[in-house]
Amino acid sequence: MFEKCIYFNSNALVRQINRIWDEAFKPLGLSPAHAYVLRVVLEQPGISMKQIAEVLELAPSTVSRFVDSLINKKLLSRKLDGEDRRGTRIFPTAAAEKTHQQLEDTGKQLYTNMNKIIGKKAFTELVDNMRSIRQRL
Repeated sequence: MFEKCIYFNSNALVRQINRIWDEAFKPLGLSPAHAYVLRVVLEQPGISMKQIAEVLELAPSTVSRFVDSLINKKLLSRKLDGEDRRGTRIFPTAAAEKTHQQLEDTGKQLYTNMNKIIGKKAFTELVDNMRSIRQRL
């Protein structure tokens, strides 16, 4: 019935991927979305909210909610931007630094598992095609 429907098939795939990613990040006490925000900040300490939104292709309001949640978990801190009094910069805390390697290892393990399940060539082509299609849309 929905064999040729991009909407149905992409959403069904996303639900399956979400279950796998949720389970992978659960031991860290993080959702995948929070983990990705944290990874971005760990890679670029002092990044602005706008930059986080651009990297993750999320709405600024969504990023703000995620950052607030990670601040409440004592994993991020917000500091006034010395150059722009209206802006803030986001920094990882010492607790976040302790989780950095675990976050990276979880990402690597997910990559390895997907290569095993889907096949390395098919997985690479899938991700490349998704990125290309996303940019065209």
